[in-house]
Amino acid sequence: MENYYRELVSFLSARMGNAQAAEDVVHDAYVRVLERSSDEPIEQPRAFLYRTALNLVIDGHRRNTLRQVEPLEVLDTDERFFCPSPQATMDHGQRLEMVQRALSELPEACRDSFLLRKLEGLSHPEIAERLGVSRSVVEKHIVNAMKHCRFRIRQWDNA
Repeated sequence: MENYYRELVSFLSARMGNAQAAEDVVHDAYVRVLERSSDEPIEQPRAFLYRTALNLVIDGHRRNTLRQVEPLEVLDTDERFFCPSPQATMDHGQRLEMVQRALSELPEACRDSFLLRKLEGLSHPEIAERLGVSRSVVEKHIVNAMKHCRFRIRQWDNA
């Protein structure tokens, strides 16, 4: 499925008019596909990945439309009264520790590519320039980091 990465980013960039947003959607689509709970093989991986990505774009558009319609006071009130349970906070902290542990197992270039993208929001060309590697290497590093984190977290959850 990694073969479709650049193709899908180009496809979504043309439709969304924003390469950075397209990369984010493709990353999220890969994560969704990797998180699938079904053990059945995907018969048409390219079509499945495209459909997943397009659904994410549609969901994002719906969320943005709803946010624009809601008055700011409602959003402010909702945020003020939102208090995650101690269990949810602990789960989030444990997940974060797992991700950090999984990332520490990766080669430095792979980990750096992932962190520059997810934490600093750099684009693939910016990461490639900063690390002195090609854009395709950056893309592979990010996908491999996501796969590795997902795999390790599943292992630790099932232990």
